[in-house]
Amino acid sequence: MAQEYVNVIFQPSGRRGQVPKGCNIIEASRLIGVDIEALCGETKVCGKCIVRVEEGHFEKYNIQSSMDHVTPWEEELESKFIPPERKKQGFRLGCVAKIEDDILVFVPEESRAGKQVVSKAARDINIEFDPMVKLYTIEVKKPDFEDKIGDWERLCNGLAREYGLTDLTVDIVTLRTLPGTIREGKWTVTVSVWNNKEVIRIQPGRAKRAYGIAIDVGTTTCAGYLCDLTTMEVIGTSSIMNPQCKYGEDVMARITFHMTTPGGLKRMSDDIIEGINSLIEKAISQTHPKKKKIKKKKGDEGPDEYREILEEGVEYLRINKEDIEDVTIGFNTAMHHILLGLDPEPVGLAPFPPVIHHSLDIKARDLKIDINPSSYVFAMPNEAGFVGGDNVGVLLAEEPYKGDQIQLIIDIGTNGELILGNRHKLYSSSCATGPAMEGAQLSFGMRAAPGAIERIEIDPDNQDVDYRVIGHDKSRKFSKPEEMKVKGICGSGILDVLAELYRSSVITKTGVFNKKLLKDNPRFRKNAETKQPEFVLAWKEDSSIDKDIVITQKDIRQIQLAKGALYAGCKLMMKRMGIEKVDTVKIAGAFGTHVDREKALVMGLFPDCEIEQIHGVGNAAGDGCRAALLNKKKRDEANWCARNVQYLELTVEPTFETDFMEAMQMPHMKDEFPHLEGVVPEHVLHQGPKGPVKPDLKN
Repeated sequence: MAQEYVNVIFQPSGRRGQVPKGCNIIEASRLIGVDIEALCGETKVCGKCIVRVEEGHFEKYNIQSSMDHVTPWEEELESKFIPPERKKQGFRLGCVAKIEDDILVFVPEESRAGKQVVSKAARDINIEFDPMVKLYTIEVKKPDFEDKIGDWERLCNGLAREYGLTDLTVDIVTLRTLPGTIREGKWTVTVSVWNNKEVIRIQPGRAKRAYGIAIDVGTTTCAGYLCDLTTMEVIGTSSIMNPQCKYGEDVMARITFHMTTPGGLKRMSDDIIEGINSLIEKAISQTHPKKKKIKKKKGDEGPDEYREILEEGVEYLRINKEDIEDVTIGFNTAMHHILLGLDPEPVGLAPFPPVIHHSLDIKARDLKIDINPSSYVFAMPNEAGFVGGDNVGVLLAEEPYKGDQIQLIIDIGTNGELILGNRHKLYSSSCATGPAMEGAQLSFGMRAAPGAIERIEIDPDNQDVDYRVIGHDKSRKFSKPEEMKVKGICGSGILDVLAELYRSSVITKTGVFNKKLLKDNPRFRKNAETKQPEFVLAWKEDSSIDKDIVITQKDIRQIQLAKGALYAGCKLMMKRMGIEKVDTVKIAGAFGTHVDREKALVMGLFPDCEIEQIHGVGNAAGDGCRAALLNKKKRDEANWCARNVQYLELTVEPTFETDFMEAMQMPHMKDEFPHLEGVVPEHVLHQGPKGPVKPDLKN
């Protein structure tokens, strides 16, 4: 009897494939190349391989996933590690649950053996210090029989007298704490005031610190920057995969999930709120003192002691969730709507109007964000249906509207968002790029995690491949392939590979394999099953998944589509602005941290520019959220940006199809790239319609 196979998709890694029916989830993860913790070697005693089997129809992948598609719950084995409420949510032990039909499996952060590398470090940017939440310490006059006014009025009189704060209001949750707090502090309290209007916290005695967190909610990853609101210092950073990835890699898939699944919007909203709370906990954990176990001496009685070990010169803080008193969040428009529980369906339908453009101040408790309950969450404003508060954050961080230099800013995430202009005029646009750039649509694409190729070089003489893999010694540029144990290729490697394939003549200007050059090369072949031409990047014996890691003709087309969309967006905005070149190019997002600027130009990710004027600016969206956290004027600036940037809907521009088609070629069908002279061999850069040929070395 022939072996039956079923489809399995693992999120948030995005890996998918067919596995034999009847294998357990751990076995399936190994076959597909996903790392799940299994410390006990599948003896079912460690409980580290907890995963969640998702319920519903996932149109993006065309599968129906259900908890009924795995073998029944095994009470004796699984109840020790999974409580009843999590059982109801679909959590199972991966070593116990066997797959009977198609499923989508979400692997929680704590169960991932190979944690994704998320590059979201905070940059040192200039921010004028003026936070929304400020602390005021006040000694309140005690009541007596001659002066019997209420505690609140007594506090307000003192704040008006000492600090000139008048007409203050108080949140009811904070007011309930006032009588006990003011007496605990012996009539000296520290008051947290939001926007010089509302008292949101009262602490006994003299508190010196207030904290806030800036959060960048991306379609794929989320990052948090925990800041001291009295010093501006970033005291903790954290990042997680967006738990909504299981509903689809892009925003349209998630909007579709909402439209086709009863309760889908609430499920996605609850997931991201839970993710934000875990992000906050991770950031806070970095502020706690480290402890070291001190063994008791021989003959001593009592348990071993735990003592705090403080590094010399380092002041360790001990803060709690209640100490966070302000939050700013930036997200694209669809993520904004889903998190806030707003119907995102209109965003997915022309002309793509959002529910609201303006920023919002929302009580944290109303969103179930677990911080000081009286605090506010500032939701960044939206520009348009596909350009949201994350793009506004990029504007706040880079401030192109304050200078004469024409800047092109490309934020490459799951969606590509573009900004072009200066103080006279600003345009923005959006295009679908991310899933291919992040590996989701490639045969061996994966997110940035150990085992992913992050750098590639191809020898132009013999087309041999050298590469570097995440998780290996970076003091060496490249290592021996057999040491690498490759699983796939991630975003920075994808940008490298197209440029290197073109520069080494493996593919022609149009993106097709150069069969004449490769006819005797063992790396080039036709796949026996798919009949697709493919080029081997890493041999089976050098991989950890027992397969050759290849790039196919279809993969190359997917990357071309993504890069063509970006270039066409840049070109259309330049046409609208009436310019032929830009002064500087800035690449934001995780790609901005890892991109090889020369190779980005070689593949034609954007129009020609001096290589020295191409800069990676990291997570500019997160930096902009941090600017809004630490300077309240930036919040007004954010609303100004959202309404004064002219959004360009690329697909309705009359020359879009032509520009897109021309931009598919490397680096472009017609546009000149003088700054690639000497970077790309002349016979490749100026090749004819039949592709590159070897140069005549005799002349």
